[in-house]
Amino acid sequence: MTAVEIVGYSASLLSVLNQFPQAIKVFQTKDTHSISLVMYCIVVVCITLWLVYGIILMNPPLIWANALSLIPIVYIFMKKLTNTLKGKDKLGI
Repeated sequence: MTAVEIVGYSASLLSVLNQFPQAIKVFQTKDTHSISLVMYCIVVVCITLWLVYGIILMNPPLIWANALSLIPIVYIFMKKLTNTLKGKDKLGI
């Protein structure tokens, strides 16, 4: 494995791990009051585009990082959206 690949896979791993603490907190508490729906909507679109970009380039670190990152990000987004639609959270930025 080259130094460039090590950097790529290391960045991929950290990108995947960075959303899990928030997702775990949301899962445990069901509280999304302090989370921005707009921000998570943008993040879902952004990570999806990075995934498509990685697929086009056939770049495994980009593909794995973004595919796995979508799991906690989409969970948080859906929970926030659900709480907002149920009236538990206000629709705000």
